[in-house]
Amino acid sequence: MAASLRVATDVGGTFTDLVTFSIDADGRQVIRTAKADTTPPNFERGVLDVMAKAGVAPSDVAFFAHGTTVVINALTERRGVKTGLVTTRGFRDILEIARGNRPDFFNLAYDKPEPFVPRHLRLEIGGRMTYRGQESEALDLSELDAIIAGFRAHGVEAIAVCLLHAYANPAHEQAVAEQLRVLMPEASVVASHQITREWREYERTNTTVLSAYVQPIAEAYLNGLKDAMVAGGFAGQLYVMQSNCGVDSLEATSRIPITMVESGPASGFWGAAELGRLIGEPNVLALDIGGTTAKCSLIENAQVRIKTDYWIERSRETSGYPVMVPVVDLVEIGNGGGSIAWVDEYTRLHVGPRSAGAMPGPASYGRGGTKATTTDANLALGRIDPNYFCGGTITADMTAVNTSLDELAQKLGVDRIEAARGIVRIANNNMVNALKLVSLNRGYDPRDFTLVAFGGGGAMHAVALATELGCPKVVIPRGASVFSAWGMVMSDLRRDYFVTRLIGGGETAPAEISALVAEVAANARQQFAAENVSADQLKLVALLKCRYQNQEHSVEVDVTVGSFDAAAHAALTAKFHDMYEREYTYRLDAPVEVVGLHMVASAEVGKLELGKLPVTGALLASAVKGRRQVDYATDGVHDATIYDSEKLEPGMSFTGPAIIEDPGTTIVIHPGNAVAIDPYGNTIITLRAGEN
Repeated sequence: MAASLRVATDVGGTFTDLVTFSIDADGRQVIRTAKADTTPPNFERGVLDVMAKAGVAPSDVAFFAHGTTVVINALTERRGVKTGLVTTRGFRDILEIARGNRPDFFNLAYDKPEPFVPRHLRLEIGGRMTYRGQESEALDLSELDAIIAGFRAHGVEAIAVCLLHAYANPAHEQAVAEQLRVLMPEASVVASHQITREWREYERTNTTVLSAYVQPIAEAYLNGLKDAMVAGGFAGQLYVMQSNCGVDSLEATSRIPITMVESGPASGFWGAAELGRLIGEPNVLALDIGGTTAKCSLIENAQVRIKTDYWIERSRETSGYPVMVPVVDLVEIGNGGGSIAWVDEYTRLHVGPRSAGAMPGPASYGRGGTKATTTDANLALGRIDPNYFCGGTITADMTAVNTSLDELAQKLGVDRIEAARGIVRIANNNMVNALKLVSLNRGYDPRDFTLVAFGGGGAMHAVALATELGCPKVVIPRGASVFSAWGMVMSDLRRDYFVTRLIGGGETAPAEISALVAEVAANARQQFAAENVSADQLKLVALLKCRYQNQEHSVEVDVTVGSFDAAAHAALTAKFHDMYEREYTYRLDAPVEVVGLHMVASAEVGKLELGKLPVTGALLASAVKGRRQVDYATDGVHDATIYDSEKLEPGMSFTGPAIIEDPGTTIVIHPGNAVAIDPYGNTIITLRAGEN
């Protein structure tokens, strides 16, 4: 029998999730989900474990999409390989100089983050391009012999090549990279033009270095996963989730793995956008709460915002490191189900960012964890049933939960339950602040958006967060605990092309813009054609990066791919003024110029369209598991009805206080909330009057 399953796996910090889709003999969608422990450093073992748990054999899989934390983990834990940098003469210290701004402005002893490549491995070569891409000094490849000798002497395994103004003309960079691959074949080589064609030398150099730093590790991991799948009989194409909400081939991702730095969160937010489009909720605040972190993003008109101004490890203490690749516009905080609660020297309670992870995990796991976490607090408050913990696969160790909370409560001078309430309230407050960063801080009113919450912890906190923000409605997707994996099978093959090109607002602007769009579109079609994706399968979206003349940063304005005349240019300018004012609250009577193009090229590769669920006519009472006392923190203690999510059908409705128990998550319904199950099995929660 031919392989027919569509499978997506998402490797998170605590769990590895799986979603599989197939069509039965009656033409109905059959969906299965599973979770297994993440298994660092051998992440592929966790993928095979979760497939085995779901009863999925590699030979049954026709389409496989994979998201992973291997790149971000290698960066944050400094587990990459020894990397060297080849750059234009005079620019070896750009990683050290970085940016002059510092987050802790009044700290005169502030130290910039240490570069991933030490100075003795940052070597220079003669030759230079101008910012217009014209050669001003010939390239001297003879200098590479000494450079390679130095790299070999220091055991360099990967080389980053980033030459000045390669975004405008990569000819020098291509020649250097090609020669390095010939003269030092044992090292992997990554050049900046392979990743981005945008200006900003520090950001471009650092991105190239980070990609080279993780390239051998990512390639070995992805090839190991592919080999294991092939050994099991897999004969299809393996796709890897990208940070831009699309998937790409394993081969392309292996060459420049930095593109999957935030692949897991991206797939969840893409899934939220697709779900919003499907159910008529195009404006969404998406929230993903996992075991280690909470991430959020704003989706307007069913479009996920993609940006290249992304930084890792940025905090109030450090500026972090820039990654100039297309990444979903998100805010991430260290608050998840496994976030540890702690008391500082001023007897103040904090939650996160440190996490208990999968091992030993929260105290309730019974694996030796002794610190109270958000999950332990939810158990103590009756929100989670100790006997149906993790879908009944684990019996919660309530003795360890009570001991950990008692230790915390003693430091705070309160009782155990009050300590648990405090943990939940502080975790909620942290998440509300993150949601405000992607909404209020950018000129959007949360009251105009529906909160879509997913991940293992999203459903437990969603109503409280929506109440605080004023969101009128909460949507908990079907399969919320593995929703990031859902997003992967709803994703397109996608690549983002960024090109820097300065175009003023004069009479020649329409022709120059038209030529730029045509040039990048032709390049995209050529690349996809080489991978057997025809032009009629390809969808192109062009976004011009515009700014007021001589300003520093730009705003993206969408334009039609095709001819661009004076009327289109006038419309572009008017649209820019409106978008700029909404984001920054003012507009200027100043010329508008184009500084570059962002083109999105996408094609469907086995993308799934969700089907409606069958209705048996069962009564709501058949889904009731019982009742129990639940502490809703700010809403008091109530006798809540407990529902089995697997017995709830489209059309069923009820009112809180209630708890919906799903094998992967728990949905907390506050008193007075109206709940309805939609045709696709999603839980729609409408907040009670006066809350929004």
